Amino acid sequence: MIADDHAMVREGLRGFLSLSGDLETVGFAADGREAVRLAHELRPDLVLMDLLMPVLDGISATTVIRRELPGVEVVALSGYLEPQLIADALHAGAVGYLLKDTSSEELHRAVRAAAAGQVQLSPAVAARLVRDVHVPTAPPQLTRREEEVLVLLARGRANGQIARELHIAPQTVKTHVSNILQKLNAESRTQAALYAMRVGLVPVHAAAPS
Repeated sequence: MIADDHAMVREGLRGFLSLSGDLETVGFAADGREAVRLAHELRPDLVLMDLLMPVLDGISATTVIRRELPGVEVVALSGYLEPQLIADALHAGAVGYLLKDTSSEELHRAVRAAAAGQVQLSPAVAARLVRDVHVPTAPPQLTRREEEVLVLLARGRANGQIARELHIAPQTVKTHVSNILQKLNAESRTQAALYAMRVGLVPVHAAAPS
């Protein structure tokens, strides 16, 4: 589903996504309130959410959708590389933040990955956020397995992929991710991924569409 207050942007995104052949745009919203209503009605896999919209802004709409429909992922799509805007979107529960100059090919990959819950950040966004990540003076004591899970999480792997690569059960991965978030005092997989980039476990571009 696409939420943007500009009809030209909505149609442009629909056109880009239709080129993939395996992505279907199920609905359009012109403001945040309509985005929430349609998300309840249509239950899309993913919402591409503009952040600056009338009636209800995209960050507030993201908060509501992620709280009420946890199975619906949200990716912020914005023309602004503003640290506070990025932080607010991720804090609201967006699984990623893409800039509107993202190419159609990158957009296709990012939509597929984000729909599976994988972290998706434009390279410029990741670089900007990593600089602001706080690293505690006493680094959290992750086990070797937790560190392996964190590296794969930061590289954009979903739980099922992590389980296959490490030859462990998906439920075990879920437990490791929960422990990692608790130890890092992180509210989301995205924040954990940014920490991994900040301390050098993975390159800064690792959570970008690829």
